[in-house]
Amino acid sequence: MQNPYQAPAATLAELSMGGDNTSGMGKDATIPPGVAGWSWGAFLLNWIWAVSNRTWIGLLCFIPYVGFVMSIVLGIKGREWAWRNKRWDSVEHFQRVQRKWSIWSLVVIVGVMGLAILAAIAIPAYQDYVVRAQAAAAG
Repeated sequence: MQNPYQAPAATLAELSMGGDNTSGMGKDATIPPGVAGWSWGAFLLNWIWAVSNRTWIGLLCFIPYVGFVMSIVLGIKGREWAWRNKRWDSVEHFQRVQRKWSIWSLVVIVGVMGLAILAAIAIPAYQDYVVRAQAAAAG
């Protein structure tokens, strides 16, 4: 009879990857298929993404001029670095979390663009209103 209190022989993460889970093992860890690729979360929400995924090199985004280049580098290599720097349950878990980062980064961009369009309409309208109010008060 099997002991119900004994840990299972293999974790779900190991079974889903067909071997050892190499996440969080540093720069020598092998990258499984499906991890590498562009990361919108790392590109657009760079420093927040870097802290959350324990990819401390992403904090170089705070340095002027270097920050723009670092954002591009994070977009290209960020998913691999996140796999190597943080422990994940499985590749599927990693994919779910990174997909959420991508969705939130696109939501932020759409929100910023929406505010910019709103400001582009509202500021000239307000300035015109002020000029007309001043002309009406003067004459």
